[in-house]
Amino acid sequence: MAGDDPRNGGSSHGHSNHRHVAKKPKLSQSISESEIRAEFSHHAEGVARINNGSFGSCPASVQSAHRDWQLRFLRQPDEFYFNILKDGILRSRTLIKALINADDVEEVSLVDNATTAAAIVLQQVSRGFAESRFKPGDTVVMLHCAFQAVKKSIQAYVTPAGGSVIEVELPFPVSSKEEIIDAFKLGLDRGKRDGRTVRLAIIDHITSMPSVLLPVKDLVRVCREEGVERVFVDAAHAIGSVNVDVKEIGADFYVSNLHKWFFCPPSVAFLYCRKVDFSNDMHHPVVSHEYGNGLPIESAWIGTRDYSSQLVVPSAVEFVERFEGGVEGIMRWNHEEVVKMGKMLVESWGTNLGSPQEMCASMIMVGLPSRLLISSTEDASKLRSYIREHHGVEVPIHYQAPKEEGEGPRDKDGGRITGYARISHQVYNTAEDYYKFRDAVTELVEKNFTCRLIL
Repeated sequence: MAGDDPRNGGSSHGHSNHRHVAKKPKLSQSISESEIRAEFSHHAEGVARINNGSFGSCPASVQSAHRDWQLRFLRQPDEFYFNILKDGILRSRTLIKALINADDVEEVSLVDNATTAAAIVLQQVSRGFAESRFKPGDTVVMLHCAFQAVKKSIQAYVTPAGGSVIEVELPFPVSSKEEIIDAFKLGLDRGKRDGRTVRLAIIDHITSMPSVLLPVKDLVRVCREEGVERVFVDAAHAIGSVNVDVKEIGADFYVSNLHKWFFCPPSVAFLYCRKVDFSNDMHHPVVSHEYGNGLPIESAWIGTRDYSSQLVVPSAVEFVERFEGGVEGIMRWNHEEVVKMGKMLVESWGTNLGSPQEMCASMIMVGLPSRLLISSTEDASKLRSYIREHHGVEVPIHYQAPKEEGEGPRDKDGGRITGYARISHQVYNTAEDYYKFRDAVTELVEKNFTCRLIL
């Protein structure tokens, strides 16, 4: 990646006129803007879909390939299993190896999603306690805003086995990567108190809610310096959104969903396991005939099921390569546009962004007017549903509790900002999607609407 790429902390390329509709990234002769619209024509009409981060999006051409794989199995399942499936999955893994700069295709497994990958990693940690290789009370350190499914996996696998958990508060709103690094160092210090060992650190590459692009390489380096045994990067939102180089990042485990930002159908993710001594002890949580043959092979057959999402990765690669610059061009475009639209919204409402633009990828947190009176997570959820149902906008809302009376950012009316919208940008989005959201919120404020009015 170029040194001035804002996704790597360099300069931005945003525009000062936020009402201007910028041209989409230059396309090759193979694709046009009308073809892009056709690829996503299955999206519900009349909905401003600015929430790609939750479930992703799958273009029609990839859907077609997906159905073809399903039919190939249904027509002759035995031939598919014996002669087609393994080679097809190996091809997908080989493409991912190149995309993430792994050393060996045996470091890459395909699984359903990041939740499955977390179970694989945390089961291994649990075995460490069960086999008395770890001391009771040894720790797992993670961010407090880690994905809820990861927290549940820790409750299921680590805590009952005798491990303890340290949650690090993510500073938010955040103004610099140093705030996050300092907070994480303090969490590691807590994890090592009383002679304990930090057996695993879980680091998000891009946090989900609130969404912040973290200095993942710096955090992995700190973990190594502090003697953390293993590092797992939960990068559910990364591939297709930021550059991923697993050798540069240096983690032991790295997972990213391919159905969020890389145009695959749900659900498929890759799990990278760095080739070291303990990597042979990784197993899929669903035990089937391939148990003991290595995680990539175990994951490639967990019983009769639909493997077509794993097989369609080459078609997703073909789709992104229809854009000039390929996935790099798409990532750059999405970053620039989400920053521009975020700035347009905060200028319209007199609020703030949740992070500097270099600390976001294809999603950014946008402060909502204080007059909406968002005072709880329940309020945020109800407001999200109200905006969906009454204004045709799909966007997640985050409640950020003020730390102390009088602290925190304030909007143009002097009220404390306690609500943030997480807006996404993908190639199918237009500026009108964000103007629709802007106008919806502006209308609510002008009508003195508050979350207290939502039943």
